[in-house]
Order: sequence, then structure tokens, then C-alpha cells
Amino acid sequence: MAPSSLKEIVMRVVFLEEVEGTARTGDVKNVADGFARNFLLPRKLAAPATDHYINIAQAKAGKEERRQEKVDEEARDRVLPKVDGKAVEIEVRVGEQGKLFGSVTARDIAEALQAVTRVELEHRQVDLKEPIRELGGHEVTIKVTRNVLATVTVNVVPVGGLPAEEVAETESPEAAPESEAEAELSAPAEELIEEEILEQEPPAEPAATNEGLADEEGESDSVEK
Repeated sequence: MAPSSLKEIVMRVVFLEEVEGTARTGDVKNVADGFARNFLLPRKLAAPATDHYINIAQAKAGKEERRQEKVDEEARDRVLPKVDGKAVEIEVRVGEQGKLFGSVTARDIAEALQAVTRVELEHRQVDLKEPIRELGGHEVTIKVTRNVLATVTVNVVPVGGLPAEEVAETESPEAAPESEAEAELSAPAEELIEEEILEQEPPAEPAATNEGLADEEGESDSVEK
């Protein structure tokens, strides 16, 4: 009687190189037979886990570990001070209620950091689980090396640099309608124009009073007499 399910065939291998997300140099693991035969073995990333290959892999792993220690030390001394704690600003287009058109990716962050720090970074060094889709400040981890990490702040702002708080205020339902705001702004300007016109007009001649008219009539009467 045939079994209800076939047992997966595996191969025990020792890794001669690091395979990201799978194993490091010197690790001994069971992997799918097809994965080993079609990918790992042809590329010499792994070998059957015999004593011979395990000794080779462990020697290589020790050498790699010593090299990594030197790389980490140099990164802490020369690169980390230039990157850790830095802040970058990335402008994006936004729509209603501050919603972004698109998103900020690891590549965007790497390019912005390079421009500020002059340190060459790859987007793979930006530890971003998913693209940023909101305005404001976001803390992001940068993998300077495998063992040396930096933290940076990514400030996502609308094109033109308007802070996120101001965007929220302008889009708040409590904000005054645009027509009312324009009216408030135009009123002082109109008053200033009126004052300038009044200053430029010549002073009006004083109006004749009743007493003045009476005196003039009296003088004319006396002349006639």
C-alpha cells in the first residue's frame, strides 16, 4: 500500500559560504535535497557534511570571523560616528489629509543618508520592514556591518518642507474656510490703502459759518447805504 504522503528527502550539508537568511559559513544543516543539488552544491556554497568538508568549512569560518572583527572595529571608529544619530529629511508629495503619493523606500533613505554623511550605503543596509507611508519622524536602523548598527531619524515632510503638524492644522475641520481667511487678510490691506488715499488728498476748505455769512451781509448793506 502506497504511503499517504511522501517524506521529504533531505541532505545534510556544511556551508562553505554564508547564504543570507539560511546559514553562515561552517554551519551544518539538513536542507531539501533539491535545494542542495540544484543550488548549493553547483555554486560551491555548501558540500556534503563529511569530516573533510566540515574541517575545511570550520577553518574558513574562523578566518572569516577574524576578518569580520577587523571590519567591525574599523566601522565603529570611522563610520559609526558619521551615521549614528543623524537625521535626514525626505520630501514627498501628499494629498488630502496628509496621505502620501507613494512611499519612502530603503533606497530613498540610503540615498538621503549618503548625501548628508558622504558614507556609501546600500539599500540592503537599511533595516526597513516595509516602506514608510506616513508623514513625520521615523527611527530607522542602519546595518553599518553585520554586528555594528546605527540609528537615524527619517523626517518625511511634504514637498516644500511644511511640517507635518502644520499639515494637520490646515486640514483640521476647525480651520477657518479659505474665503474667510482671505477676507481677514485683505481687510488690513484695504484699510492701509484708504489711509494712503486720505493722506494724498488736499485738505478741504472750511465751510462758511452762519456768523460769517451774517457779517458779509452786514458789510454789503453798509456799502450800499
